[in-house]
Amino acid sequence: MALIGGSMKKKIIVSGPGLTRSGYGEQCRFALRALRAHEDRFDIYFNPLNWGNTSWVADDDEERAWFDTLIRKTMGYDQANGKYDISLQVTIPNEWKNMATINVGYTAGIETNLVSPEWIQASMGMNKIIVVSNHSKNVFENTVYTVHNEKTGETGQFKCTTPIHVVNFPARNVQPDKIDLDLPCKFNFLTVAQWSPRKNIKNTIRWFVEEFFDQEVGLVVKANMAKNCLLDRTTIHAKLIAALNKPEYKDRKCKVHLLHGDMTDEEMSGLFHHSKIKAYINLAHGEGFGLPIFEAVQAGLPVIAPDWSGHTDFLYAPSNSKTKNKLRPHFARVDYDLSTVQDRAVWQGVIQKDSKWAFARQGSYKMNLRKVHKEYSRYKSSAKKLQKHVLKEFTNEKMYKQFADCILPESEIVSDAEIESLFESLNQAEKDVG
Repeated sequence: MALIGGSMKKKIIVSGPGLTRSGYGEQCRFALRALRAHEDRFDIYFNPLNWGNTSWVADDDEERAWFDTLIRKTMGYDQANGKYDISLQVTIPNEWKNMATINVGYTAGIETNLVSPEWIQASMGMNKIIVVSNHSKNVFENTVYTVHNEKTGETGQFKCTTPIHVVNFPARNVQPDKIDLDLPCKFNFLTVAQWSPRKNIKNTIRWFVEEFFDQEVGLVVKANMAKNCLLDRTTIHAKLIAALNKPEYKDRKCKVHLLHGDMTDEEMSGLFHHSKIKAYINLAHGEGFGLPIFEAVQAGLPVIAPDWSGHTDFLYAPSNSKTKNKLRPHFARVDYDLSTVQDRAVWQGVIQKDSKWAFARQGSYKMNLRKVHKEYSRYKSSAKKLQKHVLKEFTNEKMYKQFADCILPESEIVSDAEIESLFESLNQAEKDVG
């Protein structure tokens, strides 16, 4: 295959935190992998960005060597004042810029029910937007603000009009490493999260303790604040102790374990596949996609979560082979209320003060913990069906192609034979004129 314009690949600059241990870091790496899988279309360049205070990946493998090659190539091209056909900007919309002939914004989107006016304004500078879930797409498209022109007295609507595409993440084929965990309980739940207001970790822990106070059941909390350093661990440990420091929790039989620090993809896979890790909990107020939940699903773990936001894209599966188009939930659904975000969660220009997200109901969460524990075989069977569905439908090949087609649609690609035929027609036309 060749591209219109003399079989030339399109020069694409990818700007994003692809070297960081963060959700956006994984998102950027996925984008680079997808473009690499279709290098017949793209001449790839890479500008690595920071992402807050998160750590950088220290891998020493073939992919990292490829990233470094792209970085050096980009530095040289920029020094020569090179121009790009396409920019792919992997970050929040506030940071999108006009960098190329065609500009594509790639964001995880939003965990609430509104995008900010700043995001809508930023979307107008993009030719396309790609998001990771249908929740993000729907919120982008359904957020409408009424604007008033003081000079004319007229009112109008302010909304995103840029085309938005959804591409989910692919399931990953990672061989799990065996990891040693000192877990005295045979049955343990797992949650993986950055300790922040959105993740609702404190209630996740406290309500778990109240439900299993007199039972030998464990909860493993893999958490950090930003970087996986000693200071970060000390801070997280203090927060965990504070969450458990209630007189009524003193004589509990259930256990809460803190797991902190950098782990390789293989080690994380080993955690999800550990024989004593039986189910996964996510009580977050909202997710753009929910990569740790996705990994739990790939490992065949039953999931307990609210039926809200990005993770619903992969927690539903066909009920049986005869009704392939009819999806039903394959997870323990926690009831929730949509309520205004907490003041401490407001992020000017990103998370609106008047926006809402899901607040899990305590009783429903505890009930689902109890049911998954007592009726484990039933929930495990459902989880295995979901695992099979995800591993079949969310493949690298499918997701990479969807992503590449969003950047450069197949309709803009013509075959070598078609180009050769076009040139022959032009040559013949010139001869006829001559």
